Amino acid sequence: MLLLLVLLLAASPGVGVLADVPPSNKVVFILAGQSNMAGRGGVVANRWDGRVPADCAPSPAVLRLTPDLRWEQAREPLHQGIDAANHAVGVGPGMAFANALLRSGRAGAAVVGLVPCAVGGTRMAEWAKGTDLYAEMLRRARVAVETGGRIGALLWYQGESDTVRWSDANEYGRRMGMLVRDIRADLGIPHLLVIQPATIKVGLASGLGQYTQVVREAQKGIKLRNVRFVDAMGLPLQDGHLHLSTQAQVQLGNMLAQSYLNYGHAHPQAPKPWWLQIMLLCCFVFL
Repeated sequence: MLLLLVLLLAASPGVGVLADVPPSNKVVFILAGQSNMAGRGGVVANRWDGRVPADCAPSPAVLRLTPDLRWEQAREPLHQGIDAANHAVGVGPGMAFANALLRSGRAGAAVVGLVPCAVGGTRMAEWAKGTDLYAEMLRRARVAVETGGRIGALLWYQGESDTVRWSDANEYGRRMGMLVRDIRADLGIPHLLVIQPATIKVGLASGLGQYTQVVREAQKGIKLRNVRFVDAMGLPLQDGHLHLSTQAQVQLGNMLAQSYLNYGHAHPQAPKPWWLQIMLLCCFVFL
């Protein structure tokens, strides 16, 4: 009888606490990049104030992949145990994003699974294929869909660390393009949607930002299919120069959700049958 109860609970779309038997009808989002994706909302003097906005409240329909690769009900801070140990984590855009998708009624699945991977202070070069960060992101993404579901998008927020040196800023576009190509190839999702907020303008007090505009132009100039640009410029900063405030993170999460919904990935088209693909190819060859 107990075993039957567990199986029934596991099959329920609303249950998000059974880490070892997550629902298969879920859409998964990879959250990667540096500190503003990891979440510094509400963090002052390396301590989080513990305040969770209503838009970021936990829901049984929002799951998080933990550091030890189990599913649990997601709650702030999403990147606890994922970001570097010496960085306090607070509110990021992930929970607001997931809740906005669910409110829309167009999430494309009963459950949203979030896969936090971001690490504060990292440069684009540290995410290239062959690095530890890339390998861990790939491993976590693969585990996330082993029990069913699909990957909806990679939400990538990174760039501030690449505004310091000309060599990093100048290489940003090429490195980002390679990252997108590599993760799509390694996941076997050639048209994986990538949504990238542009790096924010950082102040002189931070010692960063000399080449901010170079990085922003590189981000806006990426021509790969299904790479979308969301401009975070103008969102309020809590420390005056680098990190988004809690309310700004909520705004960003809603912007990311709207970008995802705008491009039709909540209801992806089914692939064309093999016979139709052959007919279309023949028409292309002989016409």
